[in-house]
Amino acid sequence: MSTVTDLHPNQIAEQLTGRAYTSWSAITTYQNCSLRYKFRYLDALPEEAVSASLVFGGCIHRAAEAHLRERLAGNPAPTLDALMVASNEGWQEHEARQVQFGKGDDRSTLDDLAGRMLTAFQASELANPPGMIIGIEEELTGELVPGVPDLLARVDLLVDDGDALVLTDLKTARTRWSDSQVQDCAGQLFLYHELAKPIADGRPIKLEFAVVTKTKTPEVYRHEVWADPQQIERMKRIVGRVWRGIKSGIFYPSPSAMQCPTCPFRRACRAWTG
Repeated sequence: MSTVTDLHPNQIAEQLTGRAYTSWSAITTYQNCSLRYKFRYLDALPEEAVSASLVFGGCIHRAAEAHLRERLAGNPAPTLDALMVASNEGWQEHEARQVQFGKGDDRSTLDDLAGRMLTAFQASELANPPGMIIGIEEELTGELVPGVPDLLARVDLLVDDGDALVLTDLKTARTRWSDSQVQDCAGQLFLYHELAKPIADGRPIKLEFAVVTKTKTPEVYRHEVWADPQQIERMKRIVGRVWRGIKSGIFYPSPSAMQCPTCPFRRACRAWTG
């Protein structure tokens, strides 16, 4: 009879979560609040509500993807109206759910902001990256840490610029990121760097965040991230410890004035007794 210790990490992950892998989103969810991880990935509880900010970010991603796919196909760049149609499809996916809007926001204000942000995107180099686009929302997967399930990554944009493989992750933010914000988020790109090695064929891999701001006049900033070998190994060790916590059943609430108000499991959290 097989025991848990006899199983491959992917098999354990599938038993626990129904998915034979882990992801950056799952890892950071556990880091931010292990109980939220349990509710979402292990218990598969229905979400009580969804943050409008989260939906909005997905809408901008959807529109940027639509633009880049047309460029990949060799077609003319889509119009702003076409990108807004793609953006609106993101809202339609959440019509049956309660959406929590921030103070002063509603669909109208966010649609107006989306139009300004997508206009900035269209005018930026990101909309027509130098080099050859080779992947959009590209899935990369592989074992990065012994004893941990495979990591699945969805890379927003992969470009061959002739000298290197450029891996870009698109973000939306209230303001331009500081250097410390880039460093704080770099762990995601460190892991994606390792997953991209097999398709880089020995070429350098450049990492960057592309941040579209939600300011009155939106701008697009590209922040290069250096693939520091020591930081990559540090990130792998963090992933290993996170997985050991998950496998050991270590879950507890992490109260936060920033995250709790938009958490989709607030009632479940209040009812949890440990």
